[in-house]
Amino acid sequence: MQRTTVLQEDWWTLRAEATWGNASAGQDLVALRAENDRLRRALAGRAVIDQARGMVMVLTPCSRGAARNLLVDVSRQCDTRLPEVAAAVVAAWEGKPLPERIQRALRCALRRFGAEDRGRDGSSADESSR
Repeated sequence: MQRTTVLQEDWWTLRAEATWGNASAGQDLVALRAENDRLRRALAGRAVIDQARGMVMVLTPCSRGAARNLLVDVSRQCDTRLPEVAAAVVAAWEGKPLPERIQRALRCALRRFGAEDRGRDGSSADESSR
């Protein structure tokens, strides 16, 4: 009947203790472990996405939002999850070949980004000359 949850010094490691014979405590333990695993994967994916976003920001001087939108666009074109696209971009930065479908989608997204950027520059130049 007794349940004890212990958080160790390393807050990433969650240890739960359940008394034998208490089915709900065992189910709670399984649910907590599953949620812990899901949150770890999500956090790892976010770190890779942030790293890839920074790389895009360096290559194409743009804002954080524009870099993320570019990665999301590539993800949608490839029908690939965003963390997988981000991991491929990071791996390419480290010298590994970028998968062909991601390479094509990235090239297309960069062209659109460049065209949109030139369109903004042209319209602001027209307005300033008036």
